[in-house]
This record gives sequence, C-alpha cells and structure tokens, in this order.
Amino acid sequence: MSRVKVGRSNLSTEDEVTVGARTVGPRDRTARRLLKSTANKFYDAEVDIDWDAPLADGKKWLPEHRVSLYGTKLWDRLTEEQKVELGRHEIVSILSFGIYAEGFLSTNLLRVFGRGSMSDHSMYSIAEIGEESRHSIMFGKLIEKAGIEPYLLPKGSLLFVKLGQFLPIGPATFGATLLIEEVLDRAQREAQNDEDIQPHLRQMMRIHVIEESRHITYAREEMVRMMRSTNRVNRALHRLILAVIANFTYPVLVNPKVYRSVGINPIRGIVTAMSSGTYKTNMQFASEPMIRFFADAGMCDGFVTKRLWRMTRAMPDDLV
Repeated sequence: MSRVKVGRSNLSTEDEVTVGARTVGPRDRTARRLLKSTANKFYDAEVDIDWDAPLADGKKWLPEHRVSLYGTKLWDRLTEEQKVELGRHEIVSILSFGIYAEGFLSTNLLRVFGRGSMSDHSMYSIAEIGEESRHSIMFGKLIEKAGIEPYLLPKGSLLFVKLGQFLPIGPATFGATLLIEEVLDRAQREAQNDEDIQPHLRQMMRIHVIEESRHITYAREEMVRMMRSTNRVNRALHRLILAVIANFTYPVLVNPKVYRSVGINPIRGIVTAMSSGTYKTNMQFASEPMIRFFADAGMCDGFVTKRLWRMTRAMPDDLV
C-alpha cells in the first residue's frame, strides 16, 4: 500500500472550529496567521533599500565558492576582477530567472484564489501575489543597479514555463513553488551575512528571506495536505511532474551567456560548470532541506521519480 509520510512537516491536525459564522480548519488558521504576519512585517524595496547610494568598491556579488566555475581550471585562469565580474553576471541571471519564476507562482496563486472560496486560505494567496509582485520589482531594480541587461529565457524555455501554468493545482504545484523559493532562500541566508557582498544585494536578500518564509510555510503545508487527500495514481503523477520540473529548473538558473563577460565561450563555460564538483556541491547545499522535506512527504517515492531526482545532482547522497 502506498503511504504518505509527513515527517518533518509541522502540519496541524487540530479539528475545525467555528469563528463567527464561519467554520475554520487548520489551513485557514495557518493562512490567518500568515495574513497577520504579512501586515506586521511589510517591506517596500523602494524605501527600505537606498537605491541612490553608490555601489561599494571591492565588494562581490556572490560568495566566491558559489560562482559556477569555482574550483575548475577555467576559474584558476581568471583574474580577481574577472571572478567578481562573473559573479555579477551570474546573480543577474539568477534574479532574471527569479522574475519569471515569481510570475509563474503568482499565476498559480491567482488560480487558487479563482476557486472562489473566499476563505482565509484564498485571501492569503492574494496577499502573497502582492509580495511576489514587489519582489519582482525589487529584483528588477537590483539588476538595474548592477548595470547589466537582464538575461532573458530562451523561447523554448519560456514556452515550458507558460505550459506549466496549465498544470492542475496539486502537490506538484506547491512543490514547484518550494523548488524555486527554498533554493533561493537557502543561498540567500548564507550570502546575506557575508560582509564581502554588495550592501544593496544583502539588504535585498534580507527582505526576501523574511517574506519568503511565509510563502514557504504556506506551500509546505498545502503540499502535504494535497498529498494526504489525493489518490495513489495522482500522487505518482505529481511526484513525476515535480521531478521533471526540477530537471528543468536547476540548469536555467545560470544562463550560458554569462561566460562571455569574462571571455569564455558559453558552451565551454556551461559544460565545464555543470560537469564540475562545484555544481553538485552548490545544488546539494541549496536544496538539501527542501529535498529532505519532499522525501518525508512522499514526493520522492518511486523508481522513476528517484532516478529523475538523481539526474539533478541536487539530492543528498544518503537519499540517492
């Protein structure tokens, strides 16, 4: 018999209660708490980041060991200035992808609201769209501050993103949300405290980490609820969909064109980066808490699903 594991999730199992004329269950109580947190911890990058302040001389854009070519022969050939420049282009590539991703997530949240329940759960989906919109603007302003044009997704990849908006709302929908948000969250939690990173970027990361923590809670609890409530066939389908999305998402975070900024052929650069030990180290670092949660929730079960997750090279070694 297929079983749904909950493990590390903090999903409430309390009974429904009546509040006024409404019956409120665990998902609405979580949403109500998140709505209150949204109102109390509100940030606006327009005023909470000093965009008029100049960039700091000598500061980096990524921790050196998180730059894609770190530890390779190509990296050893770069000057210190080129290493900083490559990091600048890579963070712009990641933020550019983040804008696409925030739009994708907002589309799915709008579909949640469109179901018409008018519950606290539904209301929070709208509140989260507002935050995602501000995050996209914040990413755009940071890209502008970096002085580089955004890295646009290739048409084929963009088509894949658009088609993803037609997936049925289910565990894979919220799993994809976590795939985007938790990977960025993990990387940002490390970099935001690095005094060698540009101050504008560190402040942006602090804002994003605080607000994304609500989004992660919302998506985690909803994914587990849906895994509990759906049947065995649907669970297998959504596990497969999420694993496929993961294999698409990781490689497009860094656009191959970034390597031109330091005189490296894009094909040579991306092949070197993705075949290096640094790629696996960075993907596992960014993904470990999320993938362990997926495993506990039953989202990594099945031979094909596990094989697809292994292909990402992000799966912790003890889960392979």
